[in-house]
Amino acid sequence: MENTTAIQAFIALGQESRLNIFRLLVQKGDTGLMPSQIHELLGIPNATLSFHLKELLQANLISVERQSRNLIYKPNALMVQELSQFLLDNCCGGKPCTLSSKQSIKKIN
Repeated sequence: MENTTAIQAFIALGQESRLNIFRLLVQKGDTGLMPSQIHELLGIPNATLSFHLKELLQANLISVERQSRNLIYKPNALMVQELSQFLLDNCCGGKPCTLSSKQSIKKIN
């Protein structure tokens, strides 16, 4: 993954409403959600929600598909995996992480 791709994703997730939308979509997985459902669950006004969904789409963090008259938004699982791998590529000095390394990471959080 290129640094610029990761930066674009992190910038998109650096806004609270977009992060909440993304986390909600990740929870729903392949089922996805329609904008009306996201609005109901998070209370984000429709115009604002549309803007945030567009930003997440441009960062390739989510995808959208049309089912009949409805748009269904889903997390882009491949991008999530690539982003996670990008963050962990140099974890533990390039060696496989051990339980004690993972516990140290938890303590930092």
